[in-house]
Amino acid sequence: MTVLLLALAGGLGAAARFVVDGLVRARTRTPFAWGTFVVNVCGSLLLGVLVGAGAAGLLAPVALLVAGTGFCGGFTTFSTAMVDSVRLAQDGDVRGAALSALGSLVVCVAAAAAGVGLVRAVTG
Repeated sequence: MTVLLLALAGGLGAAARFVVDGLVRARTRTPFAWGTFVVNVCGSLLLGVLVGAGAAGLLAPVALLVAGTGFCGGFTTFSTAMVDSVRLAQDGDVRGAALSALGSLVVCVAAAAAGVGLVRAVTG
């Protein structure tokens, strides 16, 4: 049953990524992949909240697995972010590529930490 829930959550995460990425892309006209960036930052924040809730005993381990691995795993996309950075470099924007790769990593780690910190602040 857990595998089916993981698959369902992963599919929902992928569908959510498609929608969010499309909404962001429709509003931005730059070579930088803002849709992927927004998806990864939001997913990192959500995963941080889930991990924080799990650590605080507010979320059952199977719920953390399904929501974290399933939904967040389907929603976020590190590989696409890195390919987007490679494309920027191939198009001659090496500085933009480096900022994209490093910026995504730094901001996503900060978002995950903020999610954990938010749960800690709320739960004491």
